[in-house]
Amino acid sequence: MSDLRTLVDGLNQKISEGKILEAFEEYYSDDVVMQDNDYPARIGKEVNRQYEEAFVNGLTEFRGAKLKNTLVSDGITISEWWFDYTHKDYGVRNYTQVSAQRWKNGKIVEEKFYYNN
Repeated sequence: MSDLRTLVDGLNQKISEGKILEAFEEYYSDDVVMQDNDYPARIGKEVNRQYEEAFVNGLTEFRGAKLKNTLVSDGITISEWWFDYTHKDYGVRNYTQVSAQRWKNGKIVEEKFYYNN
């Protein structure tokens, strides 16, 4: 489990530094499945890369991100974040998000984000 702790800590460090796309390339599997709340899942790294790039490129002001908690279990990590930013499509956002990740062979194969809209 310490290896998984090292992986999720590395991922979260990159996110904290604003290196979202770099973290995505390094830590996500080619066949990753990602989902926001109950919206349809996005399947595959290419589809999810486009989604992540659109998010990052749409940020007009980034005021902060803070990792509040991380839980590590057998192949699963859960991170609780606070975010504060303005996005060209979503407007001003200030909220807490939980991301649950399933890992396999050192990569995230599944991730689901939980947050209030």
